[in-house]
Amino acid sequence: MLSLVAAIVAMASEPSPLQDICVADFSGSSSIRVNGFPCLDPEKVEAHHFSYSGLNVAGNFSIYGTSINRLTVDQIPGLNTLGISTVRVDYLPKGVVPPHIHPRATEILLVLHGKISVGFVTSNPENRLITKVLQEGDAFVFPTGHVHFQQNVGPGNATVIAFLSSQNPGVISVANSIFGTNPPINNDVLTKAFQVNRATIKSLRSQF
Repeated sequence: MLSLVAAIVAMASEPSPLQDICVADFSGSSSIRVNGFPCLDPEKVEAHHFSYSGLNVAGNFSIYGTSINRLTVDQIPGLNTLGISTVRVDYLPKGVVPPHIHPRATEILLVLHGKISVGFVTSNPENRLITKVLQEGDAFVFPTGHVHFQQNVGPGNATVIAFLSSQNPGVISVANSIFGTNPPINNDVLTKAFQVNRATIKSLRSQF
């Protein structure tokens, strides 16, 4: 039984690389693929494939009052097969990162500046909210595949940096995935799921 559990856990994680490096080649010139991305010819690999500049400043702020600067394999091709990525998030006062899911990664978040309320929700049937207010220097872990969120609850701006256990963790925003699909989810499904009328669903959908 223990060996079966270990096998399942191993299958759920990204595979360990079988070579020193496999820089993602987005040019289409390589036919050798590892974990979805072809490997650049090792003779063409340079330092810039493993570096990125600009994480020291905030980006443009969204309607949610947050700026998200993600560094995945798309920004650093050298991350290919290494099973890690990072993100910097800046928050205006009361800014939020809305409830979302990373389908392929556990996330650990570190508060660099400010005061952040964080939380995640356990699965059915408990649906328990695990939440905490973090101060500068505090860290918090969001388990793989769990709905989670963050909000700036301090008087000024805030900044965090997070690390994720995937080169391409993916992001599924809960509200967008329900009300912003193309084509839209059938109204009958949503009215029954949320126990509201069609007018409410139409109003919510119009926001996305």
